[in-house]
Amino acid sequence: MLMVICINSLTFAEIMDSLTQIVLGAAVGEAILGKKVGNKAMFYGAIAGTIPDLDIFSSYFTDTVTALQIHRGFTHSIVFSLLFAPIFGWIVSRYERFKDFKSWSWLFFGAFITHPILDAHTTWGTQLFWPLDERLAFKTIFVIDPLYTVPFLLFLVLAMFQHRSSKKRRLYNTTGLLISSTYLLFTFLLKWMAYNQFESALLQQQIAYKEIDTRPSPLNTILWSANVETDDAYLLGYYSFFDTQPISFEIYKKNHELLGNLINQDNVQRMIAISKGWFTITEKDGKLLFNDLRFGLLSMDAGTQDFVFQYEIVSDHQGDVFFIEQEKTQRDAKKLMSDLWLRIKGN
Repeated sequence: MLMVICINSLTFAEIMDSLTQIVLGAAVGEAILGKKVGNKAMFYGAIAGTIPDLDIFSSYFTDTVTALQIHRGFTHSIVFSLLFAPIFGWIVSRYERFKDFKSWSWLFFGAFITHPILDAHTTWGTQLFWPLDERLAFKTIFVIDPLYTVPFLLFLVLAMFQHRSSKKRRLYNTTGLLISSTYLLFTFLLKWMAYNQFESALLQQQIAYKEIDTRPSPLNTILWSANVETDDAYLLGYYSFFDTQPISFEIYKKNHELLGNLINQDNVQRMIAISKGWFTITEKDGKLLFNDLRFGLLSMDAGTQDFVFQYEIVSDHQGDVFFIEQEKTQRDAKKLMSDLWLRIKGN
């Protein structure tokens, strides 16, 4: 879930995602403890909702590959929620007037665990069952989706200005939770409908394929994209619910052979595992580039090779291999948003 707009795209997406997680954490905190402590429940819920994303700071202390592996790992797990909710609950109960350690612990647990559950619906997914090395990624919603966040935020604000014992307060908060959760469930239906359209298009065009991977495009669930694996290439296509013309696919050669002996390097194998095998290799300006296909392109122009997550493969004099994420600019973001808006309206 993570296209767009900043030089460090991973960090940017997580910063933007924090708004949604703050709203979710605050609403969960209110549902658990709002009647007893009022807006403090929202305040601590909002804080708890952002804590799992502190793992992004690992990128400042380790290499790119390790940071990617850490991202949405332990801090987004059930184990983390169980271990740290009582710790934070105890800390808050020491200095707040409301001293019920158990209630504070439940608040932090609720905010901690709903964070990775929401993130599991995005493309990047979460290692919810850490230490098991398996990421849960439903790919039904982009990491930033106004249709999920804005109504949720509106009802949270309405609840905030009601007295803590008011029935309206609970009604507003519950309504926000229900609407956002219903929309989240609805995205599974949208994904299924889009998947069927891609599958039908491949059948009609008599394209033999191994696997289809679908996901929503940024900021909406109207325009969907698909990666389709064939023997020696990947096909990338888009489908909008407003389309009137058949789906077309762009071909991207795998070029895995360009890795040569680098394929045996540990960091290369780790990156292949991180990308779930959805990657191509390209050469550009003397650079060997690793393209993670799961997050699409920075442009919808035919034949473009500007992938959102693109890494230069570099070897040092000792033969060790490193990955350097390629920078993105505001111009890339403007181009992508313009292309997306046009494509959402149909082909």
